[in-house]
Amino acid sequence: MSHAEKTLNQKLRAARVRAKISGTAERPRLSVTISNKHVSAQLIDDVAAKTLAAATSVGAKATGTMTEQAALVGTDIAKKAKKNKITAVVFDRNGRQYAKRLAALADAARAEGLEF
Repeated sequence: MSHAEKTLNQKLRAARVRAKISGTAERPRLSVTISNKHVSAQLIDDVAAKTLAAATSVGAKATGTMTEQAALVGTDIAKKAKKNKITAVVFDRNGRQYAKRLAALADAARAEGLEF
């Protein structure tokens, strides 16, 4: 399978999930993006088309493995959600398999009190 096919399949999975889930002000969508170098997460209110909070490893002095950086981003986004009085979210994994880095981010966010 070529790189183009893998990318297309990932985009199709992401679109399939996005067709079913949507974030609101009370329960925003936690969208996670993981690249080769960085991890980022956003809390999105799809009704108002606004980003309520965001956390990323870009520009952070975080060292360690990508899994450790993902856990730091998960902790950070949960703290920002708590500050904005958000307790529950809808998890959007963007077509990625729920494993390793994504699971580390989700577990760290749950440990800080975010429900999904």
